[in-house]
Amino acid sequence: MSGQTPVGQAPVMRGRGIVSGVVVAEALVTGDGISGWGGIDSSDGMIVERRHELVGQCFTGKVLVFPSAKGSSGWSGHFQATRLMGTAPAAMVISVMTTKAALGAIVTRVPTVIAAEPDPVTTIRTGDLVRVDGDAGTVEILSRASVEAE
Repeated sequence: MSGQTPVGQAPVMRGRGIVSGVVVAEALVTGDGISGWGGIDSSDGMIVERRHELVGQCFTGKVLVFPSAKGSSGWSGHFQATRLMGTAPAAMVISVMTTKAALGAIVTRVPTVIAAEPDPVTTIRTGDLVRVDGDAGTVEILSRASVEAE
């Protein structure tokens, strides 16, 4: 990946793995909760919620890092549809455990870590290459995205 810089001894964020598996992929990070019902387009993995900071961005194949699920219990059904359509994130890292978030992760069937410390939403940046280990409940930044746009 271009625009990446290696990370020395980055702290390993430790939380609770709720879906097993290990993934290395680019992170897509938001400080906003994500609504599955009306907030994402399952057919292409795009965030479509008009007031969301990531509107128009695609999470397919990325590690989706967000604070929590928001909206109705339909959240999990829309994330399950991303799995069925091949548009799911590669993994999910969720700061706050809720039943919606847990169910969404389970039906999406991608490696998921919740409640990690330090908080992944403030530790990981969009574009960082991260390793999510749902078996061990850990998240690690392997390389940092360049900060060209800032």
